[in-house]
Amino acid sequence: MEHIRTPKVENVRLLDRSSGQRKAGIGTLYLSATHTIFVENNPETRKETWVLHTMVSSVDRPPTTPTGSQLILRCKDFRIIQILIPQERDCLDVHASLVRLSRPEKYSELYCLSFNPNVNKEERQESWNFIDVMADYKRMGVPNNLWVGTAANSEYRVCDTYPAELFVPKSATPAIIVGSSKFRSRGRFPALSYFHQDTLAAVCRCSQPLSGFSARCHEDEMMLQAVMKSNPGSDYIYVVDTRPKLNAMANRAAGKGYENEDHYTNIKLQFIGIENIHVMRSSQQKIIDVGEMRSPSMTDFLWGLENSGWLKHIKAIVDAGVFIARAVADEGVSVLVHCSDGWDRTAQACSVASVLLDPYYRTIKGLMVLIERDWVSFGHKFSHRYAHLDGDPKEVSPVIDQFLDCVWQLSEQFPCAFEFNERFLVTIHTHVYSCQHGSFVGNCEKERRDLRLRERTHSLWPQLWKDRSQYTNPLYKAELTQSQGILRPNTTPYCFKMWKGLYNKADKSVTPHQSPADYLTAVREESQQLEEELTNHQERIAALTGKPITWEKTEVPRRVRKSCLQQRHCGPDPPSTYADQNTSPRQGGSRSVFSEPTNQKPQRQNKAFALPIEPHKQEPDDLSTCSDLESGVADLSSRSSSGGDYCKDQDMD
Repeated sequence: MEHIRTPKVENVRLLDRSSGQRKAGIGTLYLSATHTIFVENNPETRKETWVLHTMVSSVDRPPTTPTGSQLILRCKDFRIIQILIPQERDCLDVHASLVRLSRPEKYSELYCLSFNPNVNKEERQESWNFIDVMADYKRMGVPNNLWVGTAANSEYRVCDTYPAELFVPKSATPAIIVGSSKFRSRGRFPALSYFHQDTLAAVCRCSQPLSGFSARCHEDEMMLQAVMKSNPGSDYIYVVDTRPKLNAMANRAAGKGYENEDHYTNIKLQFIGIENIHVMRSSQQKIIDVGEMRSPSMTDFLWGLENSGWLKHIKAIVDAGVFIARAVADEGVSVLVHCSDGWDRTAQACSVASVLLDPYYRTIKGLMVLIERDWVSFGHKFSHRYAHLDGDPKEVSPVIDQFLDCVWQLSEQFPCAFEFNERFLVTIHTHVYSCQHGSFVGNCEKERRDLRLRERTHSLWPQLWKDRSQYTNPLYKAELTQSQGILRPNTTPYCFKMWKGLYNKADKSVTPHQSPADYLTAVREESQQLEEELTNHQERIAALTGKPITWEKTEVPRRVRKSCLQQRHCGPDPPSTYADQNTSPRQGGSRSVFSEPTNQKPQRQNKAFALPIEPHKQEPDDLSTCSDLESGVADLSSRSSSGGDYCKDQDMD
């Protein structure tokens, strides 16, 4: 509170275009230790907008105008909030306060240490055990006669950025592990990330070797030999260096570099070409600028998208995952993955490969486990990469943003293979930056233990699991072939597109309508209820007549008519964002990271949004004849929320 120069300013105008607001609201601005709060003067709505200080990326102060002084808050979830303050003195005080409050200097200032949901101490401790990485290895069949646990890194003695519990090849002795660690950057020696039970091939990860131009290490060569021997079906392994080869060669001048195939005779070296964190930081800023364009021309939009290079980088990461997945599943060859230090591009490549290889990681809980294993546990630098504390801006980079973007791209190609929807990915992205929970605070397992985050903060995962009904994909079909084995995405350039649900938040001319996914969920719930009622009626009829009731299945012919196709594809693209995306309920007297309007009835996603079902005679031109009968889900993207006016342009409502 000592950083707040003025806690309250009246007659303030606020405009949040990401929430669909067209006109600035007039009200009172409050500054608390954790949030900026705006309350409208309108006595009927009293709408409140809450902005968490740790979600603020920058606070800009344009020149003063005759109407007042303006502040522009740019948030880490790409929202833009404009504030107009009548008096320049008040504006200066608010600006100085927000600049300091949005840049915590120590961990004790983070929101997670003051966030206090309504749970007791025992529940909080149990919540941290909700995701168990060791249980996931057990699901893979590890430990076994090929891979075993090692106590070499107990108390983080060998590598302080690795987890204490690791799996290594059975033939790797402690001396080999320690020797390999000394020859790897930051001591990050090869360790198991994923084990494929069918082919016995594995995905391992490490950091670059300290090879320079000619250095070599006998223990490290033995370590890679042990990785190869742990897969009896192959006499070599792939070493995937995710960096551009030119970058890897430049590192040799600093005494680092890459594996020399003359020294490691059992490897095949493969460079992928994912750029470094500095290129990615610049690229994301350019894609954000594209998303902030207001009514751009097609030329400006396409030029901005191409100039950003963002989709090129996303494709490179997916290509890395595809190469690893094919090597493991198709060739049965183990893969060792590294970049420079093994905590950025390595995490991206290994986790994308796991999503492609294993349908478990395409479920809600499975993605939680994957992030906890390949990102949190293996020492991704969350605090540095996402500016949790005020530090070196050159350390900031959107590494996990790109991973979530890759998963979204895959879900667009395989809409029935993922249990979760876009909202789930956006929510995870928001909480990575928010510091509301302790799950993404700190740079490694040891640092989180030293901060005692399990005792002082709350885990994010149980809350997301509790709200999983909001994140469920209604199109998910676990029994489909594509979700039972490896996914094989098309990685040609035209298959990648800008994730407008994440980046295009700057200007929403109208409040987002309910998404097609929500329509489908409502229809599915209604159908289940009708089926239950039908079963009850059948049982009653059977009890009264003493005879079982049988129903004949009527085949409805699929007819493709020109008029029908026109109806299905009329109107604008369905929106990718959600009306309640930035809202969250109060918890234990504390506010969540999202803005929250009060005194407004939430939308029910049940019968109220189900399409009305009326008995009528089936006509040849009826829209139902154009339904996807194989999937059992009708195409509802062009229907209005009332169930009629199929071709009505929703933006004209």
